[in-house]
Amino acid sequence: MSSDTGEKEAKGLLRLPGLSEIKKSCQRLWERGELLRALFRGATDPFVLPLPRIPSRTLLDRFGEVQDWSRSLAAAAREGSSFRIEWRTVAHRQLGQQRLPGAVVFADATECLRFLGREKASARFLAAARKAVDAFPETAGWILERPLELYDCQEEIDALLTVLRHFRESSPDGRYLRQLDIPGVDTKFVEGRKALISGLLDRILPLGRVRQEHSGARGFAARYGLAEKPPLLRFRLLDPALFVGGYSDLGVRVSEFAANRLPVRRVFVVENEINGLALPDMQESLVIFGSGYAVDRLFAVSWLSGVEIFYWGDLDTHGFAILDRIRSGLPTVGSFLMDRETLLSNRELWVEEPTPFEGELSHLHPSEEEAYRTLREHVRGGRGVRLEQERIPYGRVLAALEEICGQ
Repeated sequence: MSSDTGEKEAKGLLRLPGLSEIKKSCQRLWERGELLRALFRGATDPFVLPLPRIPSRTLLDRFGEVQDWSRSLAAAAREGSSFRIEWRTVAHRQLGQQRLPGAVVFADATECLRFLGREKASARFLAAARKAVDAFPETAGWILERPLELYDCQEEIDALLTVLRHFRESSPDGRYLRQLDIPGVDTKFVEGRKALISGLLDRILPLGRVRQEHSGARGFAARYGLAEKPPLLRFRLLDPALFVGGYSDLGVRVSEFAANRLPVRRVFVVENEINGLALPDMQESLVIFGSGYAVDRLFAVSWLSGVEIFYWGDLDTHGFAILDRIRSGLPTVGSFLMDRETLLSNRELWVEEPTPFEGELSHLHPSEEEAYRTLREHVRGGRGVRLEQERIPYGRVLAALEEICGQ
């Protein structure tokens, strides 16, 4: 808590903080975790909240108000508000010596917590923290770094410790999380607290049990040796002669798609689902429904290197970034309707691209580079333009496909 300066002081606009402002200052200490951190450490240091220094002119112009403020703070301290006032004496040319509040002092974190009405809940936090450290001493550092996270789940401490014991005492061995039998804990409990549990597992498991290259909620399974949900690839066969058991539109595991080469010579990768569904019949062809930046999953499909591949995405900076990514692993990938002429001839169909891609792309062909450069030239104030692929007239799409099939 500090004084205003400059013009505000000169005009006598200095705010004299009352109990509500003091509480806000304590709340900020809470939100930074400082109070729980001190409680956990057993620190007995006082928490000192400096009060604003009263400039001489303000003291003269608002003398009565300052006196009332001083008396109200003194009364609050006497009435058991968990703090005491630290006074300072100032010499004033006209008013003589004046005794003014200099700081609000809480004896320790417990008193500050009591002032905030969090004393009982914080005592439960401390009990949970001690239970965690008794079971796993390695968690002490985590508690000091993230005390509010433990505070929020203090009622669940027994279940959390059960989960930690299970992971430390038995390896998941490539099983799904659903296959783990953790006494008294269902797997939904773990699913809903992956970030919290991950932070604790990183502390208690040996380094060899944590795969550092995986992180976040999506990487939880791989990070700790669990089986991951297999990625699926959706594709549509465009040649009725190739339908599988009468099915044309299928979703399969990427590993299965990679292991079973289909008798096609042409593959399209299309981002927009409706566009993929609207592609006409074509002999020995299929369309893969794209998945944005996850196109690199196609790199595991080795047989794709032996067929013609064409990518069609939105005419925006991210569309070209995705094209660049897929071509980094499958160099022969071509594109269609991703050129400057298509972009400019449909200017009336442009919409805004809120967050354009700003990186350098090294796998674009010259016509694609021209279109990408044109898009970058239209970026203003962090926003750009885009031509979404579903806005391109369908007749133009059919013409592009006919050109490809006639090659």
